[in-house]
Amino acid sequence: MATAAHLISSNLPSVKQLQCFLAVAHELNFRRAAERLCMTQPPLTRQIKCLERVLGEQLFSRSTHEVSLTEAGRALVARAESILAELYGLKSDSLATVARLRIGLTRTLNFEFVEPLNQQLARLNAEDDVETPNLTSAQLLQCLAKNTLDLVLTGEKGAGHEDAVQYRWVCREPLFMALPAMHPASLKEKVSLEEVSDLPLFWFARSANPSFYDKCEGYFSRLAVTLKKVKEPDDSLVMLTHIARGKGFALMPQSKCTFNQEGLSYRALTDDASQRLNIDIYAAIRKNEKNKAVLDMQEMLSGNAAEY
Repeated sequence: MATAAHLISSNLPSVKQLQCFLAVAHELNFRRAAERLCMTQPPLTRQIKCLERVLGEQLFSRSTHEVSLTEAGRALVARAESILAELYGLKSDSLATVARLRIGLTRTLNFEFVEPLNQQLARLNAEDDVETPNLTSAQLLQCLAKNTLDLVLTGEKGAGHEDAVQYRWVCREPLFMALPAMHPASLKEKVSLEEVSDLPLFWFARSANPSFYDKCEGYFSRLAVTLKKVKEPDDSLVMLTHIARGKGFALMPQSKCTFNQEGLSYRALTDDASQRLNIDIYAAIRKNEKNKAVLDMQEMLSGNAAEY
């Protein structure tokens, strides 16, 4: 019979590994699963491989065209869902008082590549605390209002939450330009929007992020040229494929410029553009928050930044 000490010292699957496994099991696609978890594919693949080593079983069959569950993988799905459901259920019982704080990160950014936030989040062991990493900033703020999250890191301030949310500025994420490698502007280290005005800009609807949209449109209105705009595809990889084929250009957070494809280039913006085209990241909590741990976390993430 296994002793308590043996159970503690055993090499057991982690919560993060089970979350990654279920994301891939549900999507049957590593790229979509990584986007769902707001992470890149390499760390997701490492989590799956580590889980397979721990269990001594191959969980997925992979080919160049598809991903499928093995028999062991299919058997694990229900068990993993049950285990995670039990863990999430701890929030509603007496053990909730010792549960970790609930952090939400906007999917607009890849926080693995946002300095120095990635180091601060690592110190918080935030990997296992992020419960809704695949949500937009607007959705995260709704979770905050409903008390299902304690703190969220958003891209820009959300409209309509001024009375209920306290924001602290954390840092600024620069925007980069994704453009065709065949375009003459790709030969430069820094590119202005005027230099690519012969291409359409892949752009989004204002309803998706009014604050960020208005910030960018304010800069566009000052340009000597009028930018042609086309609706950006829902899948960012589809958009980048179009760009690699010379179909347009896009403005993307620097931390998201990780997908490499032949014909695709990423360039920094000129100094004037970069001062206006960026994403301000805020640590947001409820205005009436009394939990000292939440307040301390917001203070740590925002450093000495002034309250906005």
